[in-house]
Amino acid sequence: MELTYSEIGGTKGQLPAGYHHLDRRVHIGTGRDAFEAAADALAGWQMHRKSGLGVDASTPTAEVDTLVVLTLARIRIPCRVVYLIDSPDRRGFAYGTLPGHPEQGEESFAVEFDPATGAVFAHIRAFSRPGRWFTALGGPVGRWVQRLFTDRYLAALRAYAV
Repeated sequence: MELTYSEIGGTKGQLPAGYHHLDRRVHIGTGRDAFEAAADALAGWQMHRKSGLGVDASTPTAEVDTLVVLTLARIRIPCRVVYLIDSPDRRGFAYGTLPGHPEQGEESFAVEFDPATGAVFAHIRAFSRPGRWFTALGGPVGRWVQRLFTDRYLAALRAYAV
């Protein structure tokens, strides 16, 4: 199944024009153990589940080309993992939207460890625009839902980073 946008990998650098942008980085804990716990929760889809979404993924942990269908009530949110972030101090992934997703675009999720201070951060970046008729009609409601779930994702990662 093809992605519904052309700027694949666009969350790695400057976010592409023509989309709504989101970029949040928050402190979620301290220490290598907190980093590992939050990174594992992210990779294993627990962050999404703890945020109130249903998760049906083709692999138990995020891998390139993993298909994941998130659900919220009766809304299906199909995505495909487009890249991984895998370094000693930064782990995560990005997924892009597939046909049927309420939006078009990409979202990246990373857990970062600062070895100088021991601080652990969650970093979420996204670019999106309406992908379905009801999202376009909803206007600002779609951005509100995205902010709500970003807050939920960050809270979930903070809960794992204890």
